[in-house]
Amino acid sequence: MSQPPKTPSILELYPEETREAAALLKQAVPLMMRHAIAPNPVHYALWYTYSKGSEPELNRRLDKAVEDFDVFPPETAIKLFRDYIIRGDLEEARAGQQQVIELVDDIENDVSRSVIGSQNYQHSLSHGLSALQEPIIEDLPSVLSELQESTQLMHDQQEKFLYRLRAAQDEIKHLRNQLERAHLAATLDSLTRVFNRHAFTRLLEQALSESHEGLALVILDIDHFKQFNDQYGHPLGDRVLQHVGQLMRELLPPRAFAARYGGEEFCLVLRNCTGIAEVLEFAEQLRRKIQALRVKVRRTDQVLDSITASFGCALAERGDTLEALLTRADDALYQAKRGGRNQVHPATSESMLSA
Repeated sequence: MSQPPKTPSILELYPEETREAAALLKQAVPLMMRHAIAPNPVHYALWYTYSKGSEPELNRRLDKAVEDFDVFPPETAIKLFRDYIIRGDLEEARAGQQQVIELVDDIENDVSRSVIGSQNYQHSLSHGLSALQEPIIEDLPSVLSELQESTQLMHDQQEKFLYRLRAAQDEIKHLRNQLERAHLAATLDSLTRVFNRHAFTRLLEQALSESHEGLALVILDIDHFKQFNDQYGHPLGDRVLQHVGQLMRELLPPRAFAARYGGEEFCLVLRNCTGIAEVLEFAEQLRRKIQALRVKVRRTDQVLDSITASFGCALAERGDTLEALLTRADDALYQAKRGGRNQVHPATSESMLSA
């Protein structure tokens, strides 16, 4: 079965460096404000692409939409987003679906041929047995020859079917790997290999809906990261983020998960916690690990700097929404920064309970 042509992923549509991306956003946001367009991810993507100028037809349709309507229609935004932003992902999904359909059709045809061959073989066998029961078998050689041919045909069809079945298994494995890669691309942050913000939000909401018991949220923010980027450059900053992501993956206890919430801010969700003290102990361990990192020049191994991070920790409470839990942990993070950074701070309610 021929493979569909590779379509660019949504990340491959935006290969810009950070500075170039920031410049494009500075163009996109005033355009959105000028036309009173609500700030949401779909609109950002559309007007970012508009500013980039890589899709002239999209630009034309956006110009027409803001000219024809007083308020930018949501259905128009969604259609343009599907047609110009995520069309590659949709085409890849359709191609994968078509592969599965073709695969099932091939197997069905092979099974049908095998069934027909089995029926023919049974017919020849019945005919041969009937002929053998006759008192005088004048055409015995022809009967035996027919049985031999039917047996060989049946054998050949079964061999062909087994070959197609093995090929189908390989094809299914390939398709499963493709789906797994697509799933990872949709849920993981490409730089740090922890969950992205969208996946984090979905997973935390699911965890809160199941039970708040023993659930905790830790938010960490790398201290003075903007100055670090300005001093050493974004490539080195990206390496720092990668190392922090790796540390989190290594230290995560069972059933916990980590995510890059945005920029240099990360979130960790812990389960089965006995209390805030256990959460603070985990965060303190991670804080020390991050502080022990050394930023080096690869060619010379020269140490340039070290980094630190501030932490806010909160236990989930009965009736908590995602926003409420995030707010408490974020407030605790603010207290850690206000207290001098490079420290772990509990949410106010937990600190009061433990006092």
